[in-house]
Amino acid sequence: MTSSFQTDPAVLVLEDGSRHRGRAYGALGTTVGEVVFATGMTGYQETLTDPSYAGQIVLQTAPHIGNTGMNGEDPESRRIWVAGYIVRDPSRVVSNWRADESLDHALVGDGVVGISGIDTRAVTRHIRSAGSMRGGIFSGDAAALADAEQLRIVREAPEMSGRNLSAEVSVARAEVTAADAWAPRIGNLAVLDLGVKQSTIDNLAARGFDVHVLPQDVTIEQLKAVDPVGVFYSNGPGDPAASGDHVALLRAVLDEGLPFFGICFGNQLLGRALGLGTYKLPFGHRGINQPVLDKTTGRVEITAHNHGFAVEAPREGEFESPNGYGRVEVSHVDLNDNVVEGLRALDIPAFSVQYHPEAAAGPHDANYLFDRFRDMVLDQQKEKN
Repeated sequence: MTSSFQTDPAVLVLEDGSRHRGRAYGALGTTVGEVVFATGMTGYQETLTDPSYAGQIVLQTAPHIGNTGMNGEDPESRRIWVAGYIVRDPSRVVSNWRADESLDHALVGDGVVGISGIDTRAVTRHIRSAGSMRGGIFSGDAAALADAEQLRIVREAPEMSGRNLSAEVSVARAEVTAADAWAPRIGNLAVLDLGVKQSTIDNLAARGFDVHVLPQDVTIEQLKAVDPVGVFYSNGPGDPAASGDHVALLRAVLDEGLPFFGICFGNQLLGRALGLGTYKLPFGHRGINQPVLDKTTGRVEITAHNHGFAVEAPREGEFESPNGYGRVEVSHVDLNDNVVEGLRALDIPAFSVQYHPEAAAGPHDANYLFDRFRDMVLDQQKEKN
């Protein structure tokens, strides 16, 4: 299987005026978004289909991308979500027996504008120094636009801060995945879909949950109608400070005493529900090689990340929830920059992590967290009985 390479010129324009010329890759046209880099050397299909990347132009730091093509088994959602795609050297030949099509064909199919043939290392170093910023990819007729016009388009694009993108990625109606037949059934689990990945659903079903994936605008009454034994908030794109309705729903969940587990965006929303603040990271954590310390066990995990915002909380000791939910502690920290990577409430059944325990793609060091949630739900059931 070969790839149909574009020869059309393309240009990446960053909001600070820097420009990088290359070749068109994927669909032709114009796209804008926040330019971020992902450090995974494998797993580009899972990255592209992760809804958390909505609104972002993703740069792959691995230089050679596309060699295993795209297949029908590994997508994490119903489509490619990235706003644009930047690679250095796209593979000319697809070499994997599972491949159904080439990566560039998939990008064209989903209308994703990309660029190849640029110095991705230089762009990554620039972002690490200056911080994530808006950018645009221009190819086809758009590549011939005047430099000033291209820059104007980029600078008029919305910033990620203040954006609520949950409605763009969430399901329109509830979807149910039954618990795995061989797993002892626990009960119904309400999953708020803020950009959930299929591997997360599969991991929850493997623990005995009937997984009810609910639209992001569900009410507490609609959530309770599922008769859930617990509630799960997924990963997702956007600024947690712009998700007040999701925070209000979570506070209602906590007031009901329902066991709660949140990942990524869900961690940020738990922080805000507890009364903590969130802030935007300079260039975020994205990739499958982030070292995180689990303070409960003392173990260091290599974990999969995709987040541009984080929770602000005391790193050491217990502290009182400003919103009255009792004692809280930071359970996990990133060993690269000491960013909060997990929260645990000590007086209510709730915890969260900032990363992706389903690890698709990525190492499976953190998969135990699904077991920890299952055990918490079972303990709550025993107390009620």
